[in-house]
This record gives sequence, structure tokens and C-alpha cells, in this order.
Amino acid sequence: MLCRTTVLTLGALTLAALPACGQSESSQGRQEAVESGSRPDSARVARLVGRGGDWKTDFSKISVPPEEIASGGPPKDGIPAIDNPSFESLDQADEWLEASDPLMVVEYDGLVKAYPLRILIWHEIVNDEVGGRPLTITYCPLCNTALVFDRAVGNLVLDFGTTGSLRHSDLVMYDRQTETWWQQATGEAIVGQLLGTLLDYYPANTLAWETVKELYPNARVLSRQTGYGRSYGQNPYVGYDSRSGPIAGFFRETPDPRLPALDRVAALDLENGWAASFEQLSAHRVANDEAGDIAFVVFWQPGASSALDQRSIPEGRDVGQTVAFDRRLADMTLSFEWQGGRFIDRETGTTWDLAGRAVEGPLAGERLAPIPHGNHFWFAWAAFRPETRVWTGS
Repeated sequence: MLCRTTVLTLGALTLAALPACGQSESSQGRQEAVESGSRPDSARVARLVGRGGDWKTDFSKISVPPEEIASGGPPKDGIPAIDNPSFESLDQADEWLEASDPLMVVEYDGLVKAYPLRILIWHEIVNDEVGGRPLTITYCPLCNTALVFDRAVGNLVLDFGTTGSLRHSDLVMYDRQTETWWQQATGEAIVGQLLGTLLDYYPANTLAWETVKELYPNARVLSRQTGYGRSYGQNPYVGYDSRSGPIAGFFRETPDPRLPALDRVAALDLENGWAASFEQLSAHRVANDEAGDIAFVVFWQPGASSALDQRSIPEGRDVGQTVAFDRRLADMTLSFEWQGGRFIDRETGTTWDLAGRAVEGPLAGERLAPIPHGNHFWFAWAAFRPETRVWTGS
């Protein structure tokens, strides 16, 4: 299994080195077309994968069975990425966002940007920079995978678009520099010149607008002035997350039966994977656990609407919001609980917020290091991390 190590910095805060392992099937060299020792038929693969589009992709390099890649309907760039995003203040955004609106929040070097899902649901990719760091902000509605990646790969700074194709119902992106195809759920190059390369995850949390305003009063918010005419705020996938399973034509496997297919899970890419259902998290509010040598905590709090429920996104049911942190601080490993309406560590009685900041008590002023995580639908997470461990609340 391919693994990567990410070291992240927020201002003066340097995060612990976190291993994040690549998608197991393709990382183990699942290349049916080349098992015999011969190269695959590029024209055949291009027909199956490229669907006859105008591609410069090297289709002779592929690490997954091409039959797993399905047309999602739109053509190449039919769902347009945002390449020159503009931003506005919280006061400006407050005129059109509602308290429960979900937003992806990214922080780097003291700067915070927030990306409303009411915009991302129509574009799926935003190529941006935060504090000079090139990042791509991605969201696949069919898998509810909201993930951020570093766009720097070696000496290249990539920018991404949508292929119009899906694998296991998940967005397949491509970079415009080499036209390599990338699996959004894992950040792995699965077709083309950069085959096998892994993008580095960058931490992002999907939080309610009310939470964003409280935690990050200086944040900048992605503007609706995108250059495209879309019904921002309207959900084109009404009722999707109330389905009993994913769309069969896009997901051809049998969903892992350990949890209902469209249960939301807080998912961490540590060891073979870790997941906790929102149902369990809402009951406990806090999950203290370990994976390998990393002790971590996940907080859950209500307040964020599902972007995939009602026609109007803010009217969607409250699914809550999660954050994940390394719970090691200096020479201590903290353990947390929900007490009196607050997140408190048992060791010192300090109160912590959803930004990982100690706001009251002996450790006031300290901050926990964030760990990249997502709020995937279970079927999608389990498809790419079949060996994932499911937290049961104990």
C-alpha cells in the first residue's frame, strides 16, 4: 500500500507528521490490462475511459479496470471548475447565507477561507490559493466527499477540472497540465502520465455558517460571482441522502453491510482507515481513539444542514458538523468529553472549541493540530477503504 506523510502548518503551529495511505486496490497494482506483461490496448482503454472525448491523456497507463469508470452524464468540464475565485467579507456573505448553511473551511498561515456547499455542489472543484499555498477544494455530491488537496506535485502546480466520469460513484478529476485522471476520494492518479502519484490532503472542516462566523470572524467567503449562472442555494440532488443506496449505474459494487449505505461517517485516512457514523457521534459528541501511533479526537456538534436533502439547502435536515484533531499536546495525551454543553479535556478541565482552541482553563491559548478528515457517505468510504475500522462508541 502506498503511503504519504503530510506535515501541516497553521501560522506558528506545526502539525505532527501524519501518514495517509493511498487507495488499497490501485496501490497494490490492480492493473488487469497489464498482468500478462503486455501493455494495454490504449485505443480500447480510451474508448472505455475517455468516452471518445478530446483527451491528451496517456491511456496506456491505468491502474484500475477501465470498466469501473462510468460516464456520469456531463462531458469533460461539463461541470465547470472555478479557476479565478473571488471572495467577500462575512458581512457581505451574511446577506445570502443562512445559519445552517454548510461551508468547507480552510485555514493556512493565519488566513481562513470558506467555500459554501451551495456553490460547490454546482462546480465540484475550486482551484485556489490560501496564504500563497496552492490548494484545490473539491466536493463530490454523490459521495458527500468534501476534500482539499495541495496542488503542488514535484515541480508542477496543477489545476483541476472534471472529467465527467465517475468511479464507484466518486468524482474523477483531471489536471490540465498532463491530463492525468485522479480519484477525488483518495487523491490518487489512476490514469495517465502521473499514474500512482498521491496528492497530499490538507485539513478542511465542513461547518455551519453560524459556526464559521463565531470561530473565524476574519474569514473570507467564496462569492457567488463565479462567472456562471447557477441556482446557488438550490440542491439539484433533492432527497439523495434519503435513498437506501447509491445510484446503481454509478456504483456497481455491493455496499459494505456494516452500516447503511448512505450513513454519513467521519472518516480518517489513518492506517487502514477509521470511520464513525454520525449517529454514534451525535449520541456521544466525542470520540477518543488511536490509529497506529496517532491519538486523535473527533468532535460532533449539531447545526449544519444536509446539502443533499431539501430543494433549498438551508432547509435540509440537521446532520451536524465534525472536526478531528491530534489529541497529543506537548508531553500529554488528552482525552475529551462533552460536559455541561462544552468540550472539556479530563486531564486539566480546559474547555475547547471546534477550531481546536483552548478557550478557558489551564491550557487556554493552546491549540490542537487538525487531522484531515471527511464526512463521506459510508458506501463510498468503504469502497475505497474496505479494511476501515468502524468506531462503535466504546
